[in-house]
Amino acid sequence: MADDTRPKELTGAQALVESLERVGVDVIFGIPGGAILPAYDPLGQSQLVRHILVRHEQGAAHAAEGYAMATGRVGVCMATSGPGATNLVTGIADAYLDSVPIVAITGQVASTAVGTDAFQEADIRGITMPITKHSFLVTRAQDIPSAIKEAFHIAGTGRPGPVLVDITKDALVSSAPFEWPHELDLPGYRPTINPHAKQIREAAKMIKAASRPTLYVGGGVVKSEAYEELAELVKITQIPLVTTLMARGAFPDSDPLHMGMPGMHGHVSAVGALQRSDLLITLGARFDDRVTGKLDTFAPGAKVIHADIDPAEIGKNRAVDVPIVGDLKLTIAALNEVLRGEDLGDYSAWRAYLTNLKTKYAPDPQPTKGDMLSPEYVIKRIGEMSGPDAYYAVGVGQHQMWAAHLLPFDKPGRWMNSGGAGTMGYCVPAAMGAKVGKPDELVWGIDGDGCFQMTNQELVTCALNDIPIKIAVINNESLGMVRQWQTLFYGERYSNTDLNSWRIPDFPKLAEAMGAVGLRAETVEEVDEVIAKALEINDRPVVVEFIVHKDAMVWPMVPAGTSNDDILIAKDLAPNWEDEIL
Repeated sequence: MADDTRPKELTGAQALVESLERVGVDVIFGIPGGAILPAYDPLGQSQLVRHILVRHEQGAAHAAEGYAMATGRVGVCMATSGPGATNLVTGIADAYLDSVPIVAITGQVASTAVGTDAFQEADIRGITMPITKHSFLVTRAQDIPSAIKEAFHIAGTGRPGPVLVDITKDALVSSAPFEWPHELDLPGYRPTINPHAKQIREAAKMIKAASRPTLYVGGGVVKSEAYEELAELVKITQIPLVTTLMARGAFPDSDPLHMGMPGMHGHVSAVGALQRSDLLITLGARFDDRVTGKLDTFAPGAKVIHADIDPAEIGKNRAVDVPIVGDLKLTIAALNEVLRGEDLGDYSAWRAYLTNLKTKYAPDPQPTKGDMLSPEYVIKRIGEMSGPDAYYAVGVGQHQMWAAHLLPFDKPGRWMNSGGAGTMGYCVPAAMGAKVGKPDELVWGIDGDGCFQMTNQELVTCALNDIPIKIAVINNESLGMVRQWQTLFYGERYSNTDLNSWRIPDFPKLAEAMGAVGLRAETVEEVDEVIAKALEINDRPVVVEFIVHKDAMVWPMVPAGTSNDDILIAKDLAPNWEDEIL
């Protein structure tokens, strides 16, 4: 008599798809090829997992990132061995630096051929070792279920990040009993979730003793979705706060206590809030060089509380007085419990000083620069007409900084950008992934003419898969941020930054060729008209080109390698820090 309790026999490819279904995957971005091909047969028959055929593997990785950032779930990309896998590397590195949970599944040559320089062989596990949270090389069909379950657990817990699962072709085609692991056995991976009560009490004491405290809020607050807890902390303490580039939207910009974004291109009030603070309450930030400027001059009078789920970040760049390791949602909630009802310091003079900076140096974009459109005005109007509920993905460069200043950041979890890696080409596929994850929401991509030319082929993917994103191309005919540096620091010698892209390529025609609607605005009067038209179109992707002045610059700016105290609000013009005495 047959034993019906025995595990069912599946090929490795079938086991892979079954495992992906069991961990809740609903979409994969990928491209098939020889080594991964066995997986595509059962994948094509799955009723639960949608596969979106991208036009380049880099697009698959960034789309997985955009999906993960918009939904809070683990994004998935898939590629074959060799060049297919190596084309994922930029997106994997991007996810690693920005702590984005993705799982990259790659095919590999047969286990007997590994190490022989076989056709389309690349040691993708070795290549990505420094830029993944963990990686697997699976050579047996029976090991696939446990590898997938572990990969998704590792990617989405603790400090999120990318995990690689590389599966040899013989593992995919051979068969084995399918056994789903009910428990995970990861003895070396136990993230600290609960903060230590003693450290919470020490932090509270330090907060009560401070006279110029600042909440320095980083992307970790977004990862832990600690928005309500942060809002409660601000309400209890009335302490001013800043949000880094990765944390935009974690706290409403419209709140009077929000001093903006710190850093090289941050708000003057936010830079002042850090530089002149006597206590930095650091929540999920990592003292990145773009925030600190010259490190030994950063916040010279401040003590530091540093809360992070990753103990490796605490004390890495800046000495810490009170370290707290734990999930930020729980950490901030615990801090609120201790501080609620306590007699805190009088921060009114500190708030008044920063509010004056915020008012005095608030950005005020004008519609034109010279006789051409101002890029700042264009981005501001996109935000005003689309509203705070929209999702915004951006490329890298000047348009990224203008967007970080001028979009409406009053709702959390709606901002996607490449912060750590600064990856040009991120915008279009990330917007695509976000729209797949949030199909009923408005998704804008704000890109530069340089970035857009790197990954715009994914518009074809969007057109063929009914993914109606909207892309604004801020066309200043140059690699704008590099040109700005050449203007300021290289005697206006513009070596290889002029893209000649005001007419070549013709972006609206290019968009139309790829199945999207192409629009263009060159005057102030046309700006609202084309944005309104783009907002009306929801059955296809839309590309709107805005022809803007090529010498518009991002201000404020802290020149590289200098102190944040040297921030400029225009060329050769610095704020007067002493206008208001604390």
